[in-house]
Amino acid sequence: ALMGDDTVQVRAAAERLVAAFGSGRLDDYFACFADHATFVFYTTPQRLESVDAYRQLWDGWVREDGFRVTGCVSSAVRVQVLGDAAVMVHDVVTDVETRAGAETVRERDTIVFARQGDGRWLAVHEHLSRAP
Repeated sequence: ALMGDDTVQVRAAAERLVAAFGSGRLDDYFACFADHATFVFYTTPQRLESVDAYRQLWDGWVREDGFRVTGCVSSAVRVQVLGDAAVMVHDVVTDVETRAGAETVRERDTIVFARQGDGRWLAVHEHLSRAP
């Protein structure tokens, strides 16, 4: 029964992350990640080594392009709980706006969560790729 509970908690953590991302609540979104989380994005040449690095990149997108997320739908969610870690894989359709206009992006996303000392599940790694 415990495993089931963990899966439910990880799914809830993932849903909080996606909801914050999709509604542009950036503080809530970045708070879903451990400080030293790593990020691999196909749109960014370098691996990001911390939430701070990701936040700086995001702030640059906003400054340079007027970037903002206006919606995000997650589907085909699969969670694998592996002790104090969990892997969540899903398909994402994200609506973004820049000064150039509106765009809908289809991607596949893997997020690794780790159980913290206080029992919360925080994201520690994200790998994003374009949907085929």
